[in-house]
Amino acid sequence: MEHEHTGHHHSGHKHAALIQQLLDCATACEVCAASCLDEQDVTVMAHCIEIDRDCADLCYLAAKLLTRDSEYAHELLAICEKACRHSAEECSKHEHEHCKICGEKCTQCADACHDQHGQIQLK
Repeated sequence: MEHEHTGHHHSGHKHAALIQQLLDCATACEVCAASCLDEQDVTVMAHCIEIDRDCADLCYLAAKLLTRDSEYAHELLAICEKACRHSAEECSKHEHEHCKICGEKCTQCADACHDQHGQIQLK
């Protein structure tokens, strides 16, 4: 059976800057979630921890899909943008330095995802 070449390179090199932003955002979210667990009142930070962890997982997955030029990458970037904006919004409710850093990284990543995924709209 002959394999048809579709032009995918599976290298991700054309998305290197976005991949790095996704990884930076995921790391900031992981640090924020872990730091939230060290705060005096963890209960107040519970939603922030949940959102940070979801955002980190989505950013890691988006970076993986972009690296291999997956056909699903751009759709996932729209979801990733939504998660990053939600995480930035949640982090903005807290005065902790780790939340401020995470919020900034999430906003930058959301903007980068938006620039890349085009006009894909989520409901």
